[in-house]
Order: sequence, then C-alpha cells, then structure tokens
Amino acid sequence: MKKALVSLLMVTLVATACAKGESNTDTKTAAASTSPTASAEATANTKPVELQFYFPVAVGGPITKLIDQLADDFHKENPTITVKPVYGGSYQDTMTKVATAVQGGNSPDVAVLLSTDLYSLISMKAIEDLTPRFSKEYFSGFYEAFMGNTKSGDTVWSVPFQRSTIVLYYNKDLFKKAGLDPEKAPANWTELKEYAAKLTTSDKSQWGLEIPSTGYQYWMTQALSLQTGTNIVSADGKQVFFNKPEVQEALQFYTDLGRKDKVMPEGTLEWATVPSDFISGKTAMMYHTTGNLTKVKTDAKFNFGVAFLPANKKYGSPTGGGNLYVFKNIPDDRKAASVKFIQFLTQPDRVAQWSIDTGYVGTTKAAYETDKLKNYIKDFPQAAVARDQLQYADSELSTYQNGQVTKLFNDNIQAALLGTMTPKEALDKSQQQADDILKSFQK
Repeated sequence: MKKALVSLLMVTLVATACAKGESNTDTKTAAASTSPTASAEATANTKPVELQFYFPVAVGGPITKLIDQLADDFHKENPTITVKPVYGGSYQDTMTKVATAVQGGNSPDVAVLLSTDLYSLISMKAIEDLTPRFSKEYFSGFYEAFMGNTKSGDTVWSVPFQRSTIVLYYNKDLFKKAGLDPEKAPANWTELKEYAAKLTTSDKSQWGLEIPSTGYQYWMTQALSLQTGTNIVSADGKQVFFNKPEVQEALQFYTDLGRKDKVMPEGTLEWATVPSDFISGKTAMMYHTTGNLTKVKTDAKFNFGVAFLPANKKYGSPTGGGNLYVFKNIPDDRKAASVKFIQFLTQPDRVAQWSIDTGYVGTTKAAYETDKLKNYIKDFPQAAVARDQLQYADSELSTYQNGQVTKLFNDNIQAALLGTMTPKEALDKSQQQADDILKSFQK
C-alpha cells in the first residue's frame, strides 16, 4: 500500500512544471521585516544541527555555486548549524524526490519547491504551518503578488524565495535593423504581431517571436488569459476555469502566432531552447521567466530590452518560481534551525544579491531599498521590469492534485498548438478532466 502511494505521488507530482551579508543602512529594516518569533530564536542553535536542504536547478547560471556559498556563509554566522544542499535537478524531479523521502520517513528539513506545489504538500501532510513561526510584519514585507501561492486561507505554508514573472525580452539591434524603434517594445497584442512579422525573415532563419510550448505552456496560456481579463484558477485550489471565453481567446491567439500568422515556429518550442535561440539571434523576441535575466545579460552579444508582456484588455502575468518549505515530521530543533536559515536567506541585502546574481525578482520591498539593488537597477534598468509588472500579476495555477491537473492542461494546450485539437476542444476537455479530479475536494 505504501509503495503504491509513493508511486501514485510520483506520477501526479512529476508532471508539475514555470538571491550575502547585510549592509549597515539596512539593519533596522531587516530586523523589522525578517524577525521570526522569539520561540524559534530561543530553540535554534542550542546544539549542533545538520539540515538537509533540497534545491532544484531550473534555469541557467551558476545556481549551485551560489547556494553552496550561502550555506557556507550561514554556517559562519551560525557555527552549530550545518546546511547540506541536495540538488534534485528540475523542479519536477526535486518534488518527486521529496515526496519519496517524505513517504519513506526520511523527510528533508527545508526545500525550495514550486510555489504551486502547495496543495499537493498540504494533502501529503508534509509541511509545517509557518504562520506562528514568523511575525505578521515579516510576511507583510513581501510583495503581495508573491503571497497568493504561499498560503491557504490565513495559514502561511511557505516563504517566497526564487520568484519570477514572465517578461518580454527583445533584441534592440534586430529592432533597429527592421526599422523599429529599439527603445519601444510592443505594448499590446496587435503591436506584438506587427513587430513579429517585420522581424521574421522570409527564409525563416530569424523568427519574430518565440513562446515556449513545453513544460510551462500552461503558464504562458495563463498569462494570455490574465491579459484577456480572467485567471484560470480559484484561490482555494479547488476549481479551475479553463473553458471561459477569455481563455479560449487567449489560446486562439497563442496557436495563431505559429499556425496562422507565421511569426513564430509551429509545433514544439522547448522551454530550455528558447533562451538559447534568443541569445544566438534566432528569434528577435521571446516570452520567458525573469529568472533567466542574468544569463541573457551575461551571454547576449547585442543590446537587449526587457518589457512588460504586451496587453490585450490589460497587462498581466502569473507569478512563478519557488518557495521555501519547512517539513513537518522533523525534530523541533531542526524546525527552528530551518526557520533561522529562512530568516538568513530573506534578509534585504541578501535578497538583493540573489536577484542580481540570478535575475529572479527581489521578493521583498526592503531589498529594493538597499544601495546594492538601487545601484544595480540604475546601471541595468531591465532588472526593475519584473518588479514593476507585479502590480498586474496574479497567482499561478495551483490546485489539489496539481501535478495531474497541470499535466492534462499542458497536454491539451500542446494538442491545440500542434493543430490536433481546436482551442475550444482542448479547453473543454481540460475543464472536464480537471473537474473530475477536483470534485472530491469540493465537498
């Protein structure tokens, strides 16, 4: 029975898809915004503790080196706590390994997993309620857009860490070559198609636009749906709204870009390949996570811009990325040490450095008040775009049985992109399948 449960969890979870020291000027802000409760402080570091820290690597850049350095820096400040990073591969692979470890009675202590894994982890009774572990002031320091996928009702289950939104990257040199203003990105869907047409060469050696269609096609569709006026999921994770007219309009636009408008390659566009295509000049624009911003900045040999995703009826993007979770079935001293590690990771100056090093959005308002991030944005204004777009952001798709729901939605979206289903057929099928999965949670 136990073996079967692990197998089922692996199947349903594997399909789930889509930041060092504190400066003197930020000390008061950091203390006010990141202090955990006195009980956690009192119990942490009373004896030597070793923490297993599960971490995924989902985007380009030297993430493992950064995490190893953070673990070392934390140990220097807290000599009785040793953090052992365990790199799990993709988010999906990491979640599968965590689920297997939890069911085998060998739970990790703390992990970065997708914010959308929330309800799956709640169903497993795997994670610690963090509401009493930190103050209200601490949680209020995070951008509100990132808090939607951290809690259920008033209960906070995780802490925002490497968070993102989707942004538009565009090649300013290719814009200029095509007669377009290199300082003006397309502001709406009409302009997006017009610009993409001018940027697509007749021999298709250069495309105007690429939007990924593997792994995170649900995330792209959700962005287009938000721009059309609706989100695709309820706040409690028990309902989806896949077949609303606005979602159909969004998916029709997505499919038409390749199949009808011919400004984007037809068929499958791999998530990991799209940034490479942009950096190599194969595509002039791309939709991708801001988590790849530092890689593009480092590798691109041309001038590039970053902009809000073009609007339809309004601007919009779902949030994305990973949160920090503390696990339930571990000793109290390791829970307290895990909370102390989270406090360390979310200090303003450290959040600022993580954003600079990776491209992820700084998760706290205080991080953007540090001299470090202020100076970085002054020299590299592209780094402020994702933060500014948060005012138009909403929670990412997250439901109970999230792996199953996301997989079926991804599969049906891809069928529409490949032309084997119409957008309406794909969305109606997705709604019916998701309703069947979620009905037991609606009682």
